[in-house]
Amino acid sequence: MSAITKKFGTAPVFFTAISTILGAVLFLRFGFAVGTVGLAGTVAIILIGHLVTVPTAMSIAEIATNQKVEGGGEYYIISRSFGLVIGSSIGLALYMSQAISVAFYIIAFSEAFSSFFTWLSANYNLHPTVAWLVAQKQTVSIPALFLLTAIVLIKGADLGVKALYVVVFTLFLSIVALFLGSTDYAETHQLDYFATVYNTTESGDSTVIVNTLPVPTDTIEAPLEPVLYEAPVEPLTPEKPSPISFFTVFAIIFPAFTGMTAGVGLSGDLEKPSRSIPLGTLAGTLTGMVVYLLIAWKLAASASPAQLADTENLVMGSIAVQGWWLIPTGLAAATISSALGSIMVAPRTLQAIARDRIIPSIRANYFLSRGKGKADEPFNATLVTIAIAFIFVMLGGLNAVAEIISMFFMVTYGSLNLISFFQHFAADPSYRPTFRSKWWISLSGAIACFGLMFFMNPVYAVGALSLMVLFYVVINYYNPDKRNIAVIFQGVIFQVSRRLQVFLQKSEKEQSGNWRPSAVCISENSFKRIAAFDLLRWMAQRYGFGTYIHKISGYLSKTTNEEARSAKERLIKMAEAAESNIYIDTLISPSYTSAIAQTIQLPGISGKDNNLLLLEFSKNEKDNLKDIVDNFTLINAVAFDVLILGTSERGYGLMREIHVWITNDNYDNANLMILLAYIILGHKDWNGGQIKIFALYPDDTCDYERQQLFRLIDTGRLPISKNNIQVLARKGDADKRTVIEQNSQDADLMITGFRSETLKKKGTAVFEGYDNLGNTLFVNSVSSKVIE
Repeated sequence: MSAITKKFGTAPVFFTAISTILGAVLFLRFGFAVGTVGLAGTVAIILIGHLVTVPTAMSIAEIATNQKVEGGGEYYIISRSFGLVIGSSIGLALYMSQAISVAFYIIAFSEAFSSFFTWLSANYNLHPTVAWLVAQKQTVSIPALFLLTAIVLIKGADLGVKALYVVVFTLFLSIVALFLGSTDYAETHQLDYFATVYNTTESGDSTVIVNTLPVPTDTIEAPLEPVLYEAPVEPLTPEKPSPISFFTVFAIIFPAFTGMTAGVGLSGDLEKPSRSIPLGTLAGTLTGMVVYLLIAWKLAASASPAQLADTENLVMGSIAVQGWWLIPTGLAAATISSALGSIMVAPRTLQAIARDRIIPSIRANYFLSRGKGKADEPFNATLVTIAIAFIFVMLGGLNAVAEIISMFFMVTYGSLNLISFFQHFAADPSYRPTFRSKWWISLSGAIACFGLMFFMNPVYAVGALSLMVLFYVVINYYNPDKRNIAVIFQGVIFQVSRRLQVFLQKSEKEQSGNWRPSAVCISENSFKRIAAFDLLRWMAQRYGFGTYIHKISGYLSKTTNEEARSAKERLIKMAEAAESNIYIDTLISPSYTSAIAQTIQLPGISGKDNNLLLLEFSKNEKDNLKDIVDNFTLINAVAFDVLILGTSERGYGLMREIHVWITNDNYDNANLMILLAYIILGHKDWNGGQIKIFALYPDDTCDYERQQLFRLIDTGRLPISKNNIQVLARKGDADKRTVIEQNSQDADLMITGFRSETLKKKGTAVFEGYDNLGNTLFVNSVSSKVIE
C-alpha cells in the first residue's frame, strides 16, 4: 500500500479557521446581535465567547505539539488523552456538531438569495408553483448541498484547500467594502453603546434614539411631525418585538467563533501538524476576535438598531461600497467555505472513530473506515455526513440549528480544556509539549464552557450532556477492553497524593490531642481469620487510615512472588466487597521478627507516619501469640500504640455491644480504648450498637478509685459522662478476668488494656483466661491520649 501524501503547511490551517470564523453568522446574524443587545452587549458576547475559544485554541495548540495528531484531528487528541471510550463518546458528539454545521452553513447560503427572490416575486407574475418554490429556502440549499457533495467526493480535500484561498480573498473584499461604506445615519447620529431595538422609537424614515443626543430638527420631515407629537409611543408599542435574552443571542452568535479548530481536522494532511496547528489556530482566533470587534463598532455606527435587528434584509449590503453585490457574494463565499470546511473535517472524524473499532458493528466500522485513493479520502463517511446534513436542511431553522451546534461545540471545547488542565498536574513524562498554556487559562476555559451551556439553554445543555453519557455507556459496554474514564485522573490523583504526602511530612507533627489512627496490620492468616481485617477497615472507614499487610513466610523467589500477587488480588476483592478504605499489600519474610521490623518502618499512606500496629492471634490455637510477645520490645522501641486482637469462634457476634474495661493500673490506656470504641461504633456495620464502660477496682480502695476516676472525668481527661460508667468492686482475691467474664459474656467486642511492664513479667499469660468471651482487643498506649 502506498504512502499517504501529506503536503499542506500552516496557511490552510489559518485560512480554514478564519474563513469559518468570518462565516455565515457574520453576514446573517451579527447585525441582529448589535441591534438586539446593543454595541456594548455585542462586545460582551465577543469577549465572553473568546473566554472559551482563546483557552481552547491554546489548549489544542499545547496538546497538538505534544503528540502526532493523525487523521481525526480533535477526536484523535481527545481519545489519546482521555482514552478511547470517553474520547470516542466526545468524538461522536463532536462529529454530530460538525455534520450539523454542514446543514447550518447550507441553510445560511440559501439566505444569500433571499433578496433576489423577494425582488423577483415583487416584479414578476410568477406561476403559483414557481412562487412557492422561490419562497422555500430548500430550493437553493438542497441543490447546493448535493453540488458541494459532488465537489468533495470527486476532488477531495485538495480542491477544498485551494478553494479556501479564493474564499478568503472574497471575504477580505467584502469586509473592506463594509468599512469603506458610509450612511446618512452615521452622519446624523452619535454612537450609542447601549442603544437596542427595545429602547428606540421608530418613526417613518427617521429614528429618535432614547438615551442619545436628540436628532436635529431639520432632519425630521414635516409630514411626520403630527404623528410624532400626537402619539409618539402608544401606536408603536404593539410593533415592538418581544425581548430576546442576552444568552439566547449569545447561543445564536457563538458558532461564529467556533472555527478556530477547523484546521485541526486537516492534521492528517499536514506536513508538520505540531507546528502548523498552534500557529494556524491561535492566529485565526485572535484575528477573528479583532475583526468582529471592529465590525460591531462599524454596524452600530452605520445603522439604527431596528435596521440591524431585521434578519430579513442584509443590512451590511446598504452600508458597504457596492454592497448590493459584494455582500451577497461574500455571504455566499463564506457559507460555502464554512460548509466546505465542515464537510472536509466531519467525515475524517467519523473515519477515525471507525478505525478505532468503536462503533458496535464490525461491518459499520469497516464501511466507514475505508478511504479512497492515495489521499485516503473518507468517501463512505462523507456519504453518511451528507445524509445527516440533508435531514437538518429539511427540518431546521437557522437559529435553532445554531443553538444545537453551540451545545455540542461547548462539550468538545470544555473537554479539550480539561485535558490541558489535567495534564498540567499529571506530570506525565510522555507529555512534553513545545507550546505550553497556563493551567488557570485551561481551567477557566473549561468552567466557561460548561457554565455557558446552561446559561444559553438548560434543556439543550442537559440533552447534549445526556446524549454524550448515552454514547459513553453504549461504547463502554461494547468495548470493555479499551481504556475508559477510570484512567483519566490517575496521573492527577498520583501527583495530588504525592504533594499532599510531602506537605504533611514537612508540616508540624500532630500532637496527641489531635490523634487519629494511622494503623498498620500484619497477619499471615488473612484467609483463615478475617477479624483483624474487619477491625482495621472499621478504624479506617472515616476517622483514620489503614494498611493491611498479608505476610507470606519464606524467601523472595518467583514462586513466593506469584503467591504474593495472587493473595493481594484476593484481598483487594475482599476490600472492594466490604467497601473498605484500607490499603492492601503483601510482605514476603522468612521470620516473624523481620516481618515486624519491616512493617513498623513502612511509611503511612496518609503522608503521616504510622502510629498504631494491629496484631492478631486465635484464642483456640495461640500459634503466633509467643511471637507477638517476643517482638513486643521491638515494637515498643518505635513508640507505636499496639492493639492485639484475640479472636474466637463467635467472632464479633451481632455487633451490638462494645464493652470497655478500665482498671487502676491502665489509666494511660483508657482514653485510647474509649476512642477506639467510638471509632468502631461509627461504622455502619455497628449501626444501632452501644458502648458500655466498666471500671473495676479492689473492694478496699473502690471508693478512693471512684473519686479519682470522677476527677479525671471532671477535668476532661476522660471523654465520658459519669452516668455512662459503671464502677465495680472486686472482692478479696477474686480474679479480674472472672469478673469481666461474668459481665461481658454477651459482649460482641471486649476492650481492655495492658501495660508493657506486666507483659514483660507475665508473658503470654496476660492474654489468657478470656476464652469464654467473644473477640477481645488488648490495648497498649505508648502515651496517654489527651482528647479535647
